[in-house]
Amino acid sequence: MRIRRIMKWSLITLAVLFVGAQFIRPAKTNPPVEQAKAIGAEAPLPEQVASVFKRACNDCHSNETVWPWYSNVAPASWFVIDHVNHGRSHMNFSEWARYNPREAAELLEEICKEVKGGGMPLNSYLLLHPDAKLSDDDKQTLCDWASAERQRLALRSK
Repeated sequence: MRIRRIMKWSLITLAVLFVGAQFIRPAKTNPPVEQAKAIGAEAPLPEQVASVFKRACNDCHSNETVWPWYSNVAPASWFVIDHVNHGRSHMNFSEWARYNPREAAELLEEICKEVKGGGMPLNSYLLLHPDAKLSDDDKQTLCDWASAERQRLALRSK
């Protein structure tokens, strides 16, 4: 009988905490995208690369996040919003114009390094977005493009 009472109050406490957590709502934002500042305006973006970005990168690395239903439910919402904010602060395709040529070249190199090494997209993202998984061809497409873009930046800054 004592165990049932403990279980009952434990469940009630968890339910109250879960409901209370719904009132702690970090901001989900999608700042306006100025196409003149986006990566496509700064760097030639082949259709294949744009497609991979849209499928596997933009939710965390642009201002065009598609917020899934679970981004409205705490504590999952806290995790998702934190990942998006962190991703955008590290590299944001919607604000590519803010990077100088050296920073852009470093980010392009990092794109290739991260996708080749399996660091991006994050495994936690892939669990709920299996279509974002990058094939070897996707990785090669991104690396080839990033390399060509770095060379273009190097020539432009001379």
